[in-house]
Amino acid sequence: MLTPSPDLPLSLSSVAALSGITELTHLGVIRAAGEDAASFLQGQLTQDVAQLGLAEARLAAFCNAKGRMQASFVLFKRGEGEILLVCSRDILAATLKRLSMFVMRAKARLSDATADYALFGLAGDAIKTVADYAYPVWAKADFDTANLVFLYPGASQPRALWCAPAGTPPPEAQAISLDHWQWLEVQSGVATITQPIFEAFVPQMLNYESVGGVNFKKGCYPGQEIVARSQFRGTLKRRAYVAHTSGLPQVGQEVFHALDADQPCGLVAACAPHPVDGFDVIVSMQTAAAADGEGGRLTLGSASGPALELSPLPYPLLEDI
Repeated sequence: MLTPSPDLPLSLSSVAALSGITELTHLGVIRAAGEDAASFLQGQLTQDVAQLGLAEARLAAFCNAKGRMQASFVLFKRGEGEILLVCSRDILAATLKRLSMFVMRAKARLSDATADYALFGLAGDAIKTVADYAYPVWAKADFDTANLVFLYPGASQPRALWCAPAGTPPPEAQAISLDHWQWLEVQSGVATITQPIFEAFVPQMLNYESVGGVNFKKGCYPGQEIVARSQFRGTLKRRAYVAHTSGLPQVGQEVFHALDADQPCGLVAACAPHPVDGFDVIVSMQTAAAADGEGGRLTLGSASGPALELSPLPYPLLEDI
């Protein structure tokens, strides 16, 4: 159960300045190896894996035939013929089983490589202990046997994923809690698929097309027709928003609007304790409800639940660019 962390600083100014490193124990790694690894994943994910370079990473989704997300990944090449897919550990085994069903004659081997790699999150100045200059989002840089993937910032702090073979000493930096990292993740506005929201959203409902998670120029993949139709026919009526609440949220929890007490208008996609008070969440909800969501009109869990207060998105939506 989530609880506010007592070990975090008590002022937002100190939060914004805090840098550090934490082990990402909630994530795991799927390895795709073999000469057909990239072409196999090209036919399964929302991203153009075939054009993935060694200095790049990608955000990608694995969808069912109806375009609903079964998993999301940060993926990158460790080398030619080896691609790592970092995902939530609670869906890794099921995702690996589903992906493996489609390998068939492809020369690709999929395996759970979680035990083979150490994953750490670096925030703020901790990144400078590894990289001496700024990289763009979704860039990848290699340092000896370690890979550093640059993520969307959270609360104006740069963030990066550090991956190296198990047993490799992590970068030397001040330790921060996993709670703090997950709060920065919520503040980034980029939600990871976990078991409670399995098959709950098409990618655009989590703004994936706006944060580099969907390539509309690549070939087919499961659910591609639904995802493309949502984008180009103006049928999408749900988006992801960042919000704050004094209540105790759970991923997958329903969100309500005061004008319709009986029908939920959204779901909590990610949540974390706010360093000062309450909790921050990513909510995927009806755009109409969000447009009329000021003044405590959005509530958590029921029409009489704790209020949700929306915050500005930390990035522009693709439709607004």
